[in-house]
Amino acid sequence: MGARKKKGRKQKNRAYFMRYQPKMRRRRQNKTDYQARKCLITQAKNKYNTPKYRLVVRITNKDVICQIVSSKIIGDEVHCSAYSHELHRYGLEVGLTNYAACYCTGLLVARRLLKIKGLDKQYEGTEEVNGEHYLAYGDEEGAQPFTALLDVGLRRTTTGSRVYAALKGAVDGGLHVPHNETGKQFPGWYKEEGEDHYDAEKCKHYIFGGHVGDYMTKLQEDDEDKYQKHFSRYISKKIDAEGLEALYTKVHAAIRDNPSANAKKQSDKTIKSKYVKKTKLSRAVKRDHVVNRILVLRNKKTE
Repeated sequence: MGARKKKGRKQKNRAYFMRYQPKMRRRRQNKTDYQARKCLITQAKNKYNTPKYRLVVRITNKDVICQIVSSKIIGDEVHCSAYSHELHRYGLEVGLTNYAACYCTGLLVARRLLKIKGLDKQYEGTEEVNGEHYLAYGDEEGAQPFTALLDVGLRRTTTGSRVYAALKGAVDGGLHVPHNETGKQFPGWYKEEGEDHYDAEKCKHYIFGGHVGDYMTKLQEDDEDKYQKHFSRYISKKIDAEGLEALYTKVHAAIRDNPSANAKKQSDKTIKSKYVKKTKLSRAVKRDHVVNRILVLRNKKTE
C-alpha cells in the first residue's frame, strides 16, 4: 500500500517544476537588490547614450570603498574610486572605518573625480565643514555639476548611518548627490511635535571624530585597562581625544591639495619564467633530427 496523500495539501507536479524559474544568482546570494538597481541605472528615453552615474559606497570590516560607477550592457564601468586605506597618505593611520573616515573617503572620491573631469576649480565644494546642508548647483552658462545617485547596496539606511557620512563628504567635495534637505540622514536630526529638526553642530561633531573622543574620555575615566586595549593604536600614534579635530582638519586640507591617486608600480618583466613555450620545429628540422639519431645509433653498433 502506498502512502496516502493528506487532504487539502497540493502536490507539486511535473508542470510546476517545468515552469519554475530560479532567481538570479546574486539575488540568491543576497548580494544585489535588483529592484533598486533597476531604478538607479535605467536611462532616460529622450537622452541617447547618457549614462546615470552612481556613488557606490561599501563598508567592510577593515576598509571603506567609494566608487563612481555607470552601467553598460556588458557590465559596470568604474570611472573613479577611493579607499580608506589610502588615507595613510594624508595623515590618518587609525580608525579607517568610523564615521569621520567615511566622510574623508567620500571627500577624496569627489575631489579626485572632479580633477579627472576638469571641474575641480569650478566646483570646490563647501568652504567650511560645519555640518550644514550643502549641494552644488551650476550656472546656466558654465558646465553643470557632476550628478550621481547614492547606491548603498543592501545596507540599512538608518539615520546616522556611515554610508551617509560618505555621501556628506562627497557633497561637501563638490558632487551633486540628491538627498533630503532636512538632514534626516545625518546625526543631529530629530522629530519633535511632528516637525523635522536638524542640529548641524552634532553632525559636525561626528565628522571630526568627536564621538570617538567622547568614548576615549569615558573609558579613560571609567576603565583604564579597557582604554589601553581598545585604543592601543591611537596611543601608539600619540593621538588623544583633544587632538582628533585638528587631525581630521589636516586630513581634509591634504585631500584637497592633492586628491590624485598614486601611480601603480609596473611589474618587473625581466624575470623569466621556468615555463617557456617551445618554438614549433619545421618538417625539415624534424627529419634531420631523426636522421642524426639513426646515424648516432649505427656508429655505436659498429664500435
